Amino acid sequence: MVAGPSGRRDQHRARDADAGVHRAVGARAREGRSGGLLSRGTVAGAGCVLEDPMMRRTFLTDVAGTAIAPVVTSDLLARGFAARLNGGPDVEEWEAKLAAYGTDYMSMGAADIQRSVAGELVVIQQQLEQPRLWSAAARLMTLHAKTFPGSDGSAAVRWYRMAATATDQSTDPGVRVRVWVRGRAAIALGYEGASLGVADVLADQALSLSDRPLGLLNAVYGKAHAAALRGDRATAMDLDARGRRIFDTAGSHEQASDYAVPWWRLNVFRSLLLARLGDERAATEAQDQALAELPASLPRFATHLELHRGLMLARSGDRAGGIAHATTAMNALPPEKHSLTLRMLLAEIQA
Repeated sequence: MVAGPSGRRDQHRARDADAGVHRAVGARAREGRSGGLLSRGTVAGAGCVLEDPMMRRTFLTDVAGTAIAPVVTSDLLARGFAARLNGGPDVEEWEAKLAAYGTDYMSMGAADIQRSVAGELVVIQQQLEQPRLWSAAARLMTLHAKTFPGSDGSAAVRWYRMAATATDQSTDPGVRVRVWVRGRAAIALGYEGASLGVADVLADQALSLSDRPLGLLNAVYGKAHAAALRGDRATAMDLDARGRRIFDTAGSHEQASDYAVPWWRLNVFRSLLLARLGDERAATEAQDQALAELPASLPRFATHLELHRGLMLARSGDRAGGIAHATTAMNALPPEKHSLTLRMLLAEIQA
């Protein structure tokens, strides 16, 4: 049984010091370091990409060109060359940047995030002779992948694949980031209803690495959404129950960071899952639980919940009402706050 809000706060407060996976948390585990974890499905072949020193140096350059070319201005190019000539931020400075991005992601729109993170990637790719920085690069790549629609599998999946590979090359901070990167990719793809096979592969990789880090919540709910969209209700419900058990030991009291899964965010995951499964009573309960603790500073997530309600209406037979409800909610959110995930949810309701 999931603990009540006050009990959960007491249980989780002591864990918050290390709940954010952007922090260095010790020497990385040696088990499972081979590229074999990326040998399945559409993520095949990435495991050995960094074996050669030259490949390590050019790993981002070869693939990033297409993705960031539209925003590479003279200023960005100057930043990259300056980092190469003079040295860029050190490990602690990158960790501080990542912590800030974890907060900014919760309220910034996709276009703003993409422009900003593209600039950081230009800089950090000049510093990757330092093995510890592959961990920071991996988290930036994961964030960058979130700015591409999951339906564009060749873009989003490529970035998620690179991010997973990068964590396997880093000597710091250990298994937590390896789990978080894979789990974050899995929940993104599963929630968006895109590249479900890849979501399953990345989630399974996360689950094989550890049974404790916070990233497992993302992985489990990524698999749950994939199962729900395939019509496998029993598996989806089993995974939901597993996710709630994990939350009791790994949930976070921190409210506004992409590295955290507090009670309200768990219920955002569950709200859409249960709406997709057609369980209106449980979905409504999850929505109410989320809204009760959702910070007012995060209106985008309130819009998510309204779109879930629109999906419930559409699934119950009132397609026009569901589309109208979802469209009204989207129009009420300032356009600069829109995310690609919201647009994909709206498309799911309209389908």
